[in-house]
Amino acid sequence: MATVVKRIEVRASVEAAWDAIRDIGALHTRLVPGFVIDTKLEPGARIVTFGNGAILREPIVTLDEAERRLVWTADAGRTRHYNASAQVFANGAGALIVWTADFLPDEAKPAIEAAMTAGAAAMRAALDYS
Repeated sequence: MATVVKRIEVRASVEAAWDAIRDIGALHTRLVPGFVIDTKLEPGARIVTFGNGAILREPIVTLDEAERRLVWTADAGRTRHYNASAQVFANGAGALIVWTADFLPDEAKPAIEAAMTAGAAAMRAALDYS
C-alpha cells in the first residue's frame, strides 16, 4: 500500500486551522480554495468537485475534536482503496497540519502525490495569514 504524507506549516493558530479542517462542507471556501471549487454535504459524506473537474464522494470516517483529526475515504477515483486523514498540531504561534493518504494501487502514487502537493499549497495559502 502506498502512502503520501504532507506536513504543512501555517501561521494560522491551531484553533483556526482546526476550525477550517473540521468545516467539512467548506473545502472550496476556507481550506483549499481553487484546488477544490465546490463541496456539497450529504449524510455521512461530502461530494467534492476539484479544480481539474474531477468529482469524488468522500465518506467521513471520523471527526475527532479532542485529537483535532479528520479521517475520510473516497469512492471511485483512481484507487481501489483510499483512506486519508488531516491532523492539526500546535507549532509555535502557528499550526502544523499532517495530511496522510494511504491507497491502492501503488501505481497511483505519482498522481496522488501531485494532487496533494497542489492541495497543500492551496491550504498553506488559505491558512498562512498573520
